[in-house]
Amino acid sequence: MTTSMAASCSLVCCEEETESDQAVIVRFSNGRLKNADKLDFAMYKNTDENNPRKRSRRILVAESERLSYVGSNFGAGSLKCNSLCKYYVGVLNRKTMQMELHHAQLFNMQPVLPGETAAAAETQDSTQSFRDKVDSLIEAFGTNKQKRALTSRRLNQVGSDTLHKAVAKAASSVIDQKGLEVLQQEVAETESQGDLALHLPPCNANADRPEDIYSFDDLLSPVEFGTLEQAGSKMAALTPEELKKMRDDAGCLSVVKHLENLPAEGEARDKIARCAFYLSLLLKLARQKIVSHKIWQESGCPRILQNKLFRTFTVETFSNGRVQNIVSTSMRVKLATYSLALLLHMGQMTADLTLLHRDLGITEARMTEIAKSMGLTLTRPARGKSDEGELRDEHRRASLVLPLVKYEQSTERRKRKKMR
Repeated sequence: MTTSMAASCSLVCCEEETESDQAVIVRFSNGRLKNADKLDFAMYKNTDENNPRKRSRRILVAESERLSYVGSNFGAGSLKCNSLCKYYVGVLNRKTMQMELHHAQLFNMQPVLPGETAAAAETQDSTQSFRDKVDSLIEAFGTNKQKRALTSRRLNQVGSDTLHKAVAKAASSVIDQKGLEVLQQEVAETESQGDLALHLPPCNANADRPEDIYSFDDLLSPVEFGTLEQAGSKMAALTPEELKKMRDDAGCLSVVKHLENLPAEGEARDKIARCAFYLSLLLKLARQKIVSHKIWQESGCPRILQNKLFRTFTVETFSNGRVQNIVSTSMRVKLATYSLALLLHMGQMTADLTLLHRDLGITEARMTEIAKSMGLTLTRPARGKSDEGELRDEHRRASLVLPLVKYEQSTERRKRKKMR
């Protein structure tokens, strides 16, 4: 009796393997193939090498005498396990008796029926939806319970169609009464008002105090407010020369006004100083187009506030092969509403709209529209004469008074000037 010993082998990890060295593991959805060695495989990759989300996309095709199979690592038919874990395959070199480890990727191969072209599939999809196909299968092969559910759903659909016809008839009568042009104008005004409402700070319209309508904690949480202690101390210690320079640089007129009128001492002075620093960040962000982390290095903005500003007031876009944070038009509106709400808490529920619209770089009409969307009371004192006899131009102000004001949209259209 003889005993045979298996030859020993060693493992070798291919650390610097190229894409062509990576292994591919396939799984056929219709079962195990008998003659897998007779399949012809071909790999296709995406031509967009700059887009990081597309350059890793691959399509694997396997052809046999009877059927063709297609698998991909993206889309609905791909295996989700590729993104959750990594797979490795060992290949034994019988000459050196070394087992080489290669990175592997799994593909789910699905058969492509002959004669079913893309054009035919599109034609079929246009005539019959997926729901209709499932209903046909239930009618032919479904259980009694499934057939009863199908009948019930179709009866409900008949009632829904009747309701839709009644709504369409009522809509036609309203259009005939008001006219299509008037209805289109009302819809546009409602959508414009709704767009503004999406960018308002959290509002508690049923609050008993004006301070609770736009809560201060929703603008600056206690943790975020605590990180501004050092920055607020620096703002409170600015000299008149530094404040004059800040005023001349423009963009921070609202901040300078509150710093010039800081309370002498106490918690009120500290709170306004911290809020002034945060307001300066909002105004600085509103003047940017593409935002990077470098803009906060000189200002000494805490990391927690940097993350909040990027998350709340910027939009991620993909450009030139990388992700960028930009301040879109809608985000500028959001910055304006949050800045106005912060100014209300800094000024005893009163804010200077004229200075704010200059800081934000928007028109006074747009600033007034934003204040109206927040339900604020607008005031503009009449022009009067100073002691020297000169006219003084009073700024427009917004105050938060309970109950909130509901402004009606103007139905008049502006007449365009004719070009001569």
